[in-house]
Amino acid sequence: MKVLIVEDEKSLRETMAAFLQKQDFVCETADSYFVAEDKLAAFEYDIIILDITLPDGNGLDLLSTIKTLENNTGILVVSARNSLDDKIRGLDLGADDYITKPFHLSELNSRIRAVLRRRKFNGTKELTFAEFRLLPEKREVFIHHKKLELTPKEYELLLYFLTNKNRVLTRQSIAEHLWGDYMDMADRFDFVYTHLNNLRKKIRKAGGNDYIKTVYGVGYKLETE
Repeated sequence: MKVLIVEDEKSLRETMAAFLQKQDFVCETADSYFVAEDKLAAFEYDIIILDITLPDGNGLDLLSTIKTLENNTGILVVSARNSLDDKIRGLDLGADDYITKPFHLSELNSRIRAVLRRRKFNGTKELTFAEFRLLPEKREVFIHHKKLELTPKEYELLLYFLTNKNRVLTRQSIAEHLWGDYMDMADRFDFVYTHLNNLRKKIRKAGGNDYIKTVYGVGYKLETE
């Protein structure tokens, strides 16, 4: 899952990013309204951790901008203010949850997982498709009740396809989702093919069907029909 942390306090921003990376999130950061707005125009995220107080703008204004985008991004508002008015406004604008500084990283992780369950998995703790069953919080995959052993990138790749069924995913969008915007995309397209090829082999070996189809010259699509 890909996360954007919008936080101007450097130590907290780096601490959150380091912690979430250990939880297998792909993390990108922005230290200002302008940088966040620029990233949102170029990339998609599964969840945004959004500080209200930014040096060059109000995070709630950025929240309003995010909600105009046609995506299923979850939004967790973070603020040092323990203000009921800010909390109500953030939730009214479309935030999924609200957490007040200071907070424990374990609580942040739990709230992120809860938002993802609501946004990506219809509120359930597992995702099912045909003979597949995924347990996102445990990062486990089963085919015909047999556990499928995947690398972290293979797991994220499968999850990305399952949460974007019947949608063509370009090689660049897959690379950005798996590695973030800090990698040279030109060097990552071969890696996309390698991970996808390995994933397909493991699925077939476990007795599953390969629903991921190549859209020549564009990318790939997981077809449900």
